[in-house]
Amino acid sequence: MKQLLYFFILIPFILVGQEKEHSPFDFGKMWTFEEPPTEWFEEAYGFKADEAWFKDVRMSALRFASWCSASFVSPDGLIMTNHHCSRDEAIKLQQAGENFDKNGFVANALADERKLDELFVEQLVQVVDISNDVIAAGADAKDDAEKSALQAKAIEDLQAKYAEMEGWEGLRQQVVTFYSGGKFSLYGYKKYSDIRLVFIPENDLGFYGGDPDNFTYPRYNLDCTFWRAYDEDGNPMNTSENYFKFNPNGIEEGTPVFVVGNPGRTERYRTVAQLEYDRDYRFKQLLRFLTNRRDMMQSEYDEMVSDPAKESEAQVLLGSINNFSNSIKAYQGIVGGLHNPALMNRKSSMEEEIKSKSAGLNYWGDLSTAYNKLKPHAWAVTHLAPSPYRGKILQLMHAIAGYDSALKMGAPEADLGDLRGGIDALAGDMDKKKERAMLEMLLKEVKADVHQSDNFLSTMMGDLSQSAFIDAIMDSEVFDAKKRSKCFGEKNKYQKSKDVLTNSSLLVGQRYNEAAEAFQSSSDYRRSLESKIANQAFNVYGTSLPPDATFTLRISDGIVKGYEYNGTVAPPFTTYFGLYDRHYSHGEVFPWDLPERWQNPSMDLLKSPMNFVSTNDIIGGNSGSAIINQKGEAVGLIFDGNIESLPGNFIFDDEVNRSVSVHAGGIYSALKYIYKAERLVNELDK
Repeated sequence: MKQLLYFFILIPFILVGQEKEHSPFDFGKMWTFEEPPTEWFEEAYGFKADEAWFKDVRMSALRFASWCSASFVSPDGLIMTNHHCSRDEAIKLQQAGENFDKNGFVANALADERKLDELFVEQLVQVVDISNDVIAAGADAKDDAEKSALQAKAIEDLQAKYAEMEGWEGLRQQVVTFYSGGKFSLYGYKKYSDIRLVFIPENDLGFYGGDPDNFTYPRYNLDCTFWRAYDEDGNPMNTSENYFKFNPNGIEEGTPVFVVGNPGRTERYRTVAQLEYDRDYRFKQLLRFLTNRRDMMQSEYDEMVSDPAKESEAQVLLGSINNFSNSIKAYQGIVGGLHNPALMNRKSSMEEEIKSKSAGLNYWGDLSTAYNKLKPHAWAVTHLAPSPYRGKILQLMHAIAGYDSALKMGAPEADLGDLRGGIDALAGDMDKKKERAMLEMLLKEVKADVHQSDNFLSTMMGDLSQSAFIDAIMDSEVFDAKKRSKCFGEKNKYQKSKDVLTNSSLLVGQRYNEAAEAFQSSSDYRRSLESKIANQAFNVYGTSLPPDATFTLRISDGIVKGYEYNGTVAPPFTTYFGLYDRHYSHGEVFPWDLPERWQNPSMDLLKSPMNFVSTNDIIGGNSGSAIINQKGEAVGLIFDGNIESLPGNFIFDDEVNRSVSVHAGGIYSALKYIYKAERLVNELDK
């Protein structure tokens, strides 16, 4: 996902919010297939979905590698997912002279479809609720540790049992825990490993509007890609029993629709105290980190994009920029929601209701106390963590601190030699201009977020200004191979050195380790409290509350519906007319310009629907999910949510929360009128 910027002025909806009572639906509508909401579907939509319908829907859906969702959309193994799920993988298949970002790719014949090694999809073939057996196994445990051990043994035994059962042969098993231990399920996945590229649009269409349009609506985006699964004999997979038939005309405003995919992660059972910590520390600091790195990468990209010799490198960097930008905007929306009094009041009132039915329990207060103890360490665990994105200077500091720690603990010489080698590798491969900028950025981040009670910066920098401190770091003896050898050689002269880099490294290592220890040492205790709190919610509401997302298959219901925004009304559908209006209104410049093949469109294309919105509950991981109607037909392809949906990480609100999809009719029209992909069009017509 892409990056987020600061939130006080960017997202106006956070200041108003929806003033309404809390509801069980605040926890969302990401239903599991073990507990399908049959009664709710009938009550809400007059739709009686039977067991066969749910099984067919489940078997038609896919998990796309380890990061997205997908689905079968033809009887011959055709797979539909998003451009943004596929782009970084598809470009690995480019041949000499090809550029998929500029020109896209269409396989005009079966033989033209290109296999990508290591890409795979998984189909959820078996689902069984094992809650009773697992919970019973730990019922008589004396404490949490014994309970966990007994339940782990029960799960191991159950997995062995099911592995021998008919229908489970060769399946990858996954045990999924819901409601922090309130329920357990065992899943069995069939893996398809021969996956070949069939179609991907140009980046200008697959990510039309770029970061400015991301998480917005009305939207004009052809964020789709088609792959195909092949069998062991090298033939297209026969998926005639379970696939979503493609219907370009299967919905209208008010149509009930269902998203079938793998939402990655939600945090809707976090307490108010945890959410306040997220708002003031966790996400605030993460946003600063993401934004600064994205801006630096953008500057690098701007310098290399015009150099033909760096085209491949620029393509890879562009993927990273897009991912950072996506994360930034997503976290901005979450933080915006955390600053929304109406949403936070709903979380608070729901929490109070559950607490009122939990007499004698103080899990919420205990967890709040635990988080208060972490606040002074939040900045250090974020900004001092070793990472390539924080620069090689910080990595070098951790390497020096690690060597010092190992030496004091009496590590054998072989290990010390390896650690010295790590120091040599980092110190000897340093782009000092770039690393100086990275260090300057890091120090500004630390200064902005360091806890008011912490004297870390003054201790490390002493009487030096920031500029002088950085000069001293860059002029360190550690960068001189001969001096470095003496510092970390037989006599370890670094221990008496006055070198600024060396001494700063020891301080950085010590402070980061203190922060990491504070989080790690309380982790089990906090997880235990979280589990008990989630279980209390489960005890009060049962399975009428869907569990948090776990990147496992879910079904989410909603209707095709526009919404009020910015003083006007967003239509449920957009058309290709709007795409061309955006192209010309923005002066035909990136990221709203259209490639040459898109010039002079036909009226049939212009009138076609392109994107649409619905009230379904989605989150990251749902990208690539099919959106289907009651007939089980693919009527669209999820690719985004609107700005107002971003607080969905911690609360669901269908008043303005909207899922954004590529309309099946829009995909069909582009294939037919622009790409002339007759073979693919005919297959979708089957």
